[in-house]
Amino acid sequence: MVKIKIKPLSVNVCYRGRRFKTADCIDYEKEMFCLLPKKIKINTKNHLKIIFGFSNRASDIDNPVKVFQDILQKRYGFNDKTIYKLEVEKKIVKKREEFISFEVEKYKN
Repeated sequence: MVKIKIKPLSVNVCYRGRRFKTADCIDYEKEMFCLLPKKIKINTKNHLKIIFGFSNRASDIDNPVKVFQDILQKRYGFNDKTIYKLEVEKKIVKKREEFISFEVEKYKN
């Protein structure tokens, strides 16, 4: 494993100005709220596992992570700073079979 001694920058530090949600993002969030389970167990330290099923092989694995994470925290009323471990997997599926699977577990260090 390569270790680089530098402070990681957040998206907020990397970009200037305000970012506004698009209409697509607002619609996506509303749809996700309807599709997500009513309750999930949230811990003080969490391990979030996500699998994105993409139909396009060119899709970047990290692009939907922050959006999905923000929706989860808004839906379930937690702060994403409680995520201590994040596992993200990319699967290629046929068109119209795209999906997101996720699981929140207690973080074990």
